[in-house]
Amino acid sequence: MTAYSNAEAARDLRPALDKAPVGAVSGEWFFIIEQAGVASQTGGYMYADGSHVAEGNHALRTIREVVEKLEASHLPPFNKVIVRWTRSKIPLIRGRITVDTLFDKTIVPRGPQDPIYEAASIARRAFWARYGSVSDDFVAERDDANVYNQTNWFGPHRRVLKIKSKTTFTLTTDGLSTPWAGIADPENGVGCELFIELNASTTISHSLDDWALLLINLGDLVADGYQVAADVEEYGAILFCMLTNEYHPLNRIILSLDDRRIDHLPFGSVPLIRVTPIAETEIEHLDQSDEWASCAAKLVLAERQRET
Repeated sequence: MTAYSNAEAARDLRPALDKAPVGAVSGEWFFIIEQAGVASQTGGYMYADGSHVAEGNHALRTIREVVEKLEASHLPPFNKVIVRWTRSKIPLIRGRITVDTLFDKTIVPRGPQDPIYEAASIARRAFWARYGSVSDDFVAERDDANVYNQTNWFGPHRRVLKIKSKTTFTLTTDGLSTPWAGIADPENGVGCELFIELNASTTISHSLDDWALLLINLGDLVADGYQVAADVEEYGAILFCMLTNEYHPLNRIILSLDDRRIDHLPFGSVPLIRVTPIAETEIEHLDQSDEWASCAAKLVLAERQRET
């Protein structure tokens, strides 16, 4: 294909952009080329005071077509296109149009080999090594990643670690705080990790494998609605979800904020969220009308603390 220049793109945009709504004096549009399966487009016409004009979406389709031509051309690599239009102050004179293509390193998605993923894993293992013997393998692991190296937790790590101490086993998710694959945002994934402490009484009817599978499934729910971590931080404890009949008489889950945080992750520390399975009888007589039944969840946890 013959090279398609920015100047040619500006020329092709003129008929559409010069049909600006009445009162518009300028326009600006930003196009982010598809990355990790997502493309975005923002912008529009503006009045002299800088406010946006509600009309003028007719230009978007034409701009999109021009961007596609630029992508197909033999230009230097770019991932962002900026289109600007300025109305001429002289009547009957066409407006000024510029088309800029640029490569913004800050929005480049992380690839499958980015060392940031392993750095997150090392930081989590180092944290848990302070509380017991960390298993070399994983009690549960699912690596059904897509082409962007994303699992259901949006990173390459979707697994459960086992930590053995003198009196308990701890199972913990190992991947919810792995930075998301395929994007460049400086976030530690969902921004938390879940854990459950198990003693002899909680492993009689269910094996460690069963509890590990439960943690994987809970992690999927948290990743799907990643504001859950923020809600636990806000309320301290929440009544989260039901359990299947296999876990009877334990049929509800409380998520509560632990006082520890995992440090030295790529983008700062993240909180730990404790998973507590409870029976319906522990909560059925309590008022659950507030947000996330938070008050009832806290009462149940306080009662359990008194019993130990």
